[in-house]
Amino acid sequence: MSSETLLSEPLDRYECRSCGYIYEPDKGDDGRRVSAGTAFQDLPTGWGCPICSASQSQFANIGPVGSPSGFKENLGYGIGVNALPPGQKNLLIFGVLGLFVLILLSFYGLG
Repeated sequence: MSSETLLSEPLDRYECRSCGYIYEPDKGDDGRRVSAGTAFQDLPTGWGCPICSASQSQFANIGPVGSPSGFKENLGYGIGVNALPPGQKNLLIFGVLGLFVLILLSFYGLG
């Protein structure tokens, strides 16, 4: 794999299971002098959660930004909605709800 391929792939984010802090490799950690683009696996050994000081073992991989939410083995079920990224899924849900509200409001014009 070339270095260009590695740079184009988004890095996984990690969430602290104690406090909910999300380590984003694209931003790094300015308070502890971790530069942007540092993968979670490449963090210094003594690095801990900047909010609650939890160790690195308390972090869970939540995938890259924009990846579909949920368990990877469940993404193939349903009619394809499970594989949508969070932004598209929200647009679909709230779009259908908005359409439903418009249909309900149109009944006022019948009376």
